[in-house]
Amino acid sequence: MVEFMDNQNSSSSESGMLEIVTRIPELRNALQVERISRGYSLDHKFKVVVPDQRNMLLRIFPCCDMDDKRQETHVLAALREMGVLCSTPLGVGRLDENNGYMILSYLEGEDASEVLPSMSEQQQYSIGLKAGAELERIHHLAVEKQAESWYIRKSKKHRRYVDRYNACPVVMESDQHILNFIEEHLEWMKDRPDGFQHDDFHPANLIVNKGELAGVIDFNRADQGDPVHEFLKLGLFATEISIPYSIGQIHGYFDGHEPDEGFWKMYSLYMAMALISSVVWIQNVKPEETEQMMMKIERVRNDHDDFRSMIPRWYTVNR
Repeated sequence: MVEFMDNQNSSSSESGMLEIVTRIPELRNALQVERISRGYSLDHKFKVVVPDQRNMLLRIFPCCDMDDKRQETHVLAALREMGVLCSTPLGVGRLDENNGYMILSYLEGEDASEVLPSMSEQQQYSIGLKAGAELERIHHLAVEKQAESWYIRKSKKHRRYVDRYNACPVVMESDQHILNFIEEHLEWMKDRPDGFQHDDFHPANLIVNKGELAGVIDFNRADQGDPVHEFLKLGLFATEISIPYSIGQIHGYFDGHEPDEGFWKMYSLYMAMALISSVVWIQNVKPEETEQMMMKIERVRNDHDDFRSMIPRWYTVNR
């Protein structure tokens, strides 16, 4: 990123950013620019106010990511056509020799992870129902067939993570049962569906406005694989925020019905695999948050009795 992106801390820098933003044709009439700092994305994000138009989200990124961003706009346009609650892509292009920009419609509201705890349990469950229905709709987006199956791709990725896990200075205590559970059940992934994934679906990527689900954000990590794989974020993140939401997301995905044993088999396998990759990820990306991540991992292990139980305790006790 060019230097101006990292030194904004005053009204003068905000006016400087506004001057830069108005160079973008779609935003030439912008009146106000507000930086958005939440989230793990490396993109620089801004809410942009343009008179007589809806507010817009501006993402600025290195030009080397241009192809990925163009693909993301195609995905969002297709999802909008399918009726998915997500941003509308409004433009993508080059800002200067180092940076590109993407403009999206701005989803008004608040981060669901922040507002769910203040809602009644019934409201939390209702948001979960709608989120699950949106996720099911998202999974209908057509994708190209991969040269290798999901089973082969995911197995290779897991074994790479195991190698890196074994080299980590911090690992889970008494981890052999979990590693054995995964290795003994990798074949469950054979012949699984291999479709579109949001790949980061959890309350922090949902917007709630006036008590209703307003939309899903941050499709920049979209991937392809087994739809059940999307649900592992429930165990790691969503259940800490709202168990009623988490149960609702499952029920909403299955049109109000209980999932079958096959769902829980795959959920438990992907959850176990996620513990291994999470240990590696946190120490490589956010080492200062290692202790918090290890606490999440311990909670998941307790929920599944170290994967002697496929259905987590948070679901069986609260359902």
